[in-house]
Amino acid sequence: MMHRINTALIIAGYFVFLAVPFLSYHLVTPNTVYDVIDNPEQASLLESKLRNIMGSEISSFTLQTKLTEGLDAANQSILAKYSLTDDQLSQLSALMTANHLNQQAVDSLFIGEENEFMRNAFSNYGNWLYDKAYASRDAATKVLAEVKNNIDSYEIEPKLGFDRYKKKSIKFSLSKASLKGPTVSSPLLIMFLSFGLVILGALGISALLLKEPVGIKNNDVFRHPATSRKWLGVIIGTFLIIFYIVLYFYPEYMSSWIALVDPLSMLLNGSGAGQFFLYGFLYTISVLVMGVRMIIKYRHNRYQIIRTISVMFFQTTFAFILPEILVRLNQPYYDFKNIWPLDYDFFFDFELNKLIASGQIGIFMMVWGIALALVGVPLFTYFFGKRWYCSWVCGCGGLAETLGDPFRQLSDKSLSAWKFEQGSIYTVLAFAVVMTIGVLYTYFTGASTVLGINTYSMREVYGALIGAGFAGVVGTGFYPFMGNRVWCRFGCPLAAYMGIIQRFKSKFRITTNGGQCISCGNCSTYCEMGIDVRSYAQKGENIIRASCVGCGVCAAVCPRGVLKLENSADDNRFTPNGFIK
Repeated sequence: MMHRINTALIIAGYFVFLAVPFLSYHLVTPNTVYDVIDNPEQASLLESKLRNIMGSEISSFTLQTKLTEGLDAANQSILAKYSLTDDQLSQLSALMTANHLNQQAVDSLFIGEENEFMRNAFSNYGNWLYDKAYASRDAATKVLAEVKNNIDSYEIEPKLGFDRYKKKSIKFSLSKASLKGPTVSSPLLIMFLSFGLVILGALGISALLLKEPVGIKNNDVFRHPATSRKWLGVIIGTFLIIFYIVLYFYPEYMSSWIALVDPLSMLLNGSGAGQFFLYGFLYTISVLVMGVRMIIKYRHNRYQIIRTISVMFFQTTFAFILPEILVRLNQPYYDFKNIWPLDYDFFFDFELNKLIASGQIGIFMMVWGIALALVGVPLFTYFFGKRWYCSWVCGCGGLAETLGDPFRQLSDKSLSAWKFEQGSIYTVLAFAVVMTIGVLYTYFTGASTVLGINTYSMREVYGALIGAGFAGVVGTGFYPFMGNRVWCRFGCPLAAYMGIIQRFKSKFRITTNGGQCISCGNCSTYCEMGIDVRSYAQKGENIIRASCVGCGVCAAVCPRGVLKLENSADDNRFTPNGFIK
């Protein structure tokens, strides 16, 4: 009976959450546009393009459609006003054909204050054309078209108009600023009816585990519709994938959900919530609620209880609350437990400039991050293996161990999966290292290309494909399909970095007593990293694998005490004999 009540609470909260966008609407006014856009000329131009929806109650989809059309139309107006004209292009091509194009000629062509912008832009993007002879006007026109396109894309749109980054920001900000409905008028009530009911239901179901005897039971995990790649698991995975795609790439459609956590955001950092505040809130709540379940489920194992409390603490304090409080104190947003190369943008120019501009505390944060990556990681991994971070501190690991625990048995233990894992994770690590070298080269030299590769494009590709796509969409959305450590196993560059140290230099290993193994298979079933633990146990071999995160669940579910986590320079817990090899 209680299980049904708790399930009903989760379903009710889930449907309220899904209904929130349909309970809200948007009301755009001229003041809304001017509040969102600081530049008066840009605001006036966009406001004129949106007049047909001003003062009307519209849906989020309609607003985004009109915003897209309005921003594109505004850009066309700005380009028509500031871009190179046909007459200017004709004069430039004539100069190029006569081999008379130089800085003096450009200054003479773009005379006056009103042409200063184009004079400077052409000097920057077209100076490679100076003093070059072109046989025909067609040849000159062709290369001028390339220069014009670069000026339009990299000078006029970002500085005078709306490039894709500014478009994305305006869409989200205007969507949130124009939002009306119960999520704005009664956010705490809707928050309770959605998040609150789900939390109560999840805690209620977790509490029911206390009625069961201690110890781990398979409990039909390969037949339950949520944990065996059946219909419920497909629904959960699909929802997570869609949620992450919208979160990273289309946050303007999430404004009604984000408004729910505005009161909490105001309390912590003094300003309204953004997409990643909502994400951090949901992430932390998931770790806390499912962490309680984890503690109850593994209450017979002290190691599991302590490490679960650890990841709950680090996620709540260091990853969520402390960075927000730092922002309230006018300090840089900083997660002290996030480490390069997992924190792949640590060495990006805007991050380094932000830290340097913040004075002593910013310098401390920068030194802390560098020291942790270059000294702390090798040192701690040498003594304790990857488990000190992956299973005790990391937020990705914390979510996998708590929210992802019901899906751990779905990890592929095949040899082909292991080979793919090795190729995948070390490729990501290499990509992260090369990208970091590139962005640091650009930071110190000012040159945006290395060996013909644009470093800005490189970091954009990494951020979209690895930071958002792999770590977010695939890493969490694929829990119900591939197990709970998809990102940690196949993509995390920090896990790869620590894995190399763990495999060859660390004192950590899982020792085995093969004489006690009864081949029940619990250890392999519950290994989230796809290690066939039973094969090691049967042969009495210690497990020293680069991928092992030292979660200790294999030891917790072993009914015979065959497995033990140790930090020792000694290769064996016991002396092998003729029977145990």
